Amino acid sequence: MVIVIAVAWVLYIQRGAHIEPAGKILKVRTIAMDENSSVAVIDFRVENSSDYTVIVKEVTAAVEEQGGKDPVGTLHEGATAAQTDTERLFKYYPVLGQKFNDTLKMHDRIKPHETMDRMIAVRFEIPLVQLDARKRLKLKIEDVDGPSGELIETK
Repeated sequence: MVIVIAVAWVLYIQRGAHIEPAGKILKVRTIAMDENSSVAVIDFRVENSSDYTVIVKEVTAAVEEQGGKDPVGTLHEGATAAQTDTERLFKYYPVLGQKFNDTLKMHDRIKPHETMDRMIAVRFEIPLVQLDARKRLKLKIEDVDGPSGELIETK
């Protein structure tokens, strides 16, 4: 009985020590760059529920295609655009609409128990039709110390 209480106490004390950014994808806007590539502008809400600051090491995105007969579709990794490239994207392609949120970039800090809205732009080497017909979009936020969290959009 003492062991059970000790284990429960340790788990209770450590509840805020697990760093795993969580959240949800709010909106995805897409545009064709040419006939074989396209860009997704992803607005999302990220939450740090731990007691420690998350320092962003990397933000990546991947698109999973519809699998057809196969339940797991093909995964396409995207190339995340830099903040300056994202600014130019909104300037030259007004069809994307307004830029609502700041870009989540390397070395950004998410304070303990903080929730924030951010965005990224990602280029995929697939046609726009294929991007728009995606099964889901996965956004991965990695901390400098290793832990990471995934935000998943399912259509």
